[in-house]
Amino acid sequence: MRFSAPDASADLRAPPRWAADWLRPQWPAPKNVQAFCTGRAGGVSAAPYDALNLGDHVGDAPEAVAANRAQLQQVLGVRTVFLNQVHGTEVLALHADCADGTQADGCWTDAPGLACTVMVADCLPVLLCSADGTRVAALHAGWRGLAGGVGAVGVLESFLQSQSAQGVAPEHWLAWLGPCIGPLAFEVGDEVRAAFVDHSNAASQAFTPHGPGKWLADLALLARQRLQAAGVVQVYGNDSSARWCTVGNPLQFFSHRRDRVSGRQAAGIWLA
Repeated sequence: MRFSAPDASADLRAPPRWAADWLRPQWPAPKNVQAFCTGRAGGVSAAPYDALNLGDHVGDAPEAVAANRAQLQQVLGVRTVFLNQVHGTEVLALHADCADGTQADGCWTDAPGLACTVMVADCLPVLLCSADGTRVAALHAGWRGLAGGVGAVGVLESFLQSQSAQGVAPEHWLAWLGPCIGPLAFEVGDEVRAAFVDHSNAASQAFTPHGPGKWLADLALLARQRLQAAGVVQVYGNDSSARWCTVGNPLQFFSHRRDRVSGRQAAGIWLA
């Protein structure tokens, strides 16, 4: 597969050692905070996982996934910790002896040199850092995790509430939203819309009618609304425009909705 060069605008400029389609967040994070989001380029996996598939649960050859993860860590120069994501709301406190495959849909750390990492292929990756550069987090926000369960406490609220209990208020966090399925591609049913609108009437702005019982949903907008409602005032990255859509950019991003059998890109963040 040939890979197209990414848009040269902000958020899509990769450092020289990175593959051309990897993203480096452009946000006013402290200088010791480093973050990334991979694309498809740079790995060894064969089609349909070509080429930098980082998911070990999608049917790709285990040795290819291991080689891709090793390549990622070599390029970044830090350990990337991969979770077993289940579309839930649990967020793990990451430390050096945490093993890959721990079940959670997000993680945070205050330990340098350890990359909080989430895998996506249509779901939304949310990276966060504290304004003082002492804590970072990566959250996996598909619609289920974003909407949450009882009390509509989703993965974003779960993380922010736990941090508030430790003395870090929501307004002290910066958030960056990565690529996800876009608002022209994410068809959902009434139950998905209800999961958000029943919690907040403002969420109706993120849904466009698309036939009887069907809607087009803006996942990034829903995340921005939930973050802002929770008190996070600095939100960057995905603005719901076409360049961020995983479905609409097949040369750059994996997409489960588009391909059904698909690899996974990763987004991560660490303290240098």
